[in-house]
Amino acid sequence: MRTFVSLILLALLIAASPSQGAERFDYDLKPRQIAPDTWLVEGRRESFSTLNGGNIVNVAFIVTDAGVVLFDTGPSRRFGEQLRRAIASVTDKPVVRVFNSHAHPDHFLGNQAFADATVSALAGTVEQIRQNGDSFATNLYALTGDWMRGTDVVVPGDIQDAEQQTLGGHRLRFLAFEGHTGADLVMLDETTGVLFAGDLVFYQRALTTPQTPGLGHWRDELDQLARLDYRLLVPGHGPLDSDRAAIGQMQDYLVWLDATLARAAALGLTMTEVMVLPIDPRFDAISLTRYEFGRSVAHLYPGYEEAAF
Repeated sequence: MRTFVSLILLALLIAASPSQGAERFDYDLKPRQIAPDTWLVEGRRESFSTLNGGNIVNVAFIVTDAGVVLFDTGPSRRFGEQLRRAIASVTDKPVVRVFNSHAHPDHFLGNQAFADATVSALAGTVEQIRQNGDSFATNLYALTGDWMRGTDVVVPGDIQDAEQQTLGGHRLRFLAFEGHTGADLVMLDETTGVLFAGDLVFYQRALTTPQTPGLGHWRDELDQLARLDYRLLVPGHGPLDSDRAAIGQMQDYLVWLDATLARAAALGLTMTEVMVLPIDPRFDAISLTRYEFGRSVAHLYPGYEEAAF
């Protein structure tokens, strides 16, 4: 009798395991309407981990008369598939256009789930994904583990070079920048006034700098963004900005970071010494400042040392 009961319990455990696995890898994506026809899925203000599966990125979509326009696809195949289901909970219209803002893995590795849509990106982004996509995916797998299982790199098949397009009644303006990665697509929906800034703008979450062509270059482009006529700004990471505060916060931080690294190099500080310098209290409310400051020192400080000497 005891053996029979044990076998039943084992069978129940086996039957339950698939759903338990599904629950474990649930990104819990919840679209929130932020403007007419426009929805945001907001990521966490964290670094990559096996707990969040890489769900640290903002993705957004517009439900147009011609179908859904999606801006970025997330960090994995699982994310993309769950995002597709989240979109389907809002509309029965198909996803017809996908735009990858840039070549960092949390923004394009969900492309796999949208193989039936036109996936577009700047030419520089396409080339970066083609050259570095596999290594990006490998690195993200090391950081997030089995959330990435089954994820393959899908290079965008369409080069986004049009400055303006009207899709399903929405006038979309596209701007090509370089400040974050060397190829950064920004989209302004002139119909609703929503600016999809990608990682050219971080808000209340410290910015990342591994591929920036220079902090001064980035600041110049932020000045251009600030002159645009927009009502809401969707940053690549962090909360929705309805007060035009995000760009100013970015500018303040970039000015401080640039001055701090330049002063440290002039004083002859080692990289280890720079890593432990205090962070301006103005940025205490920004998530991950210490973590990202250390990474920025590793990325950028050798260039400041070279310039100083």
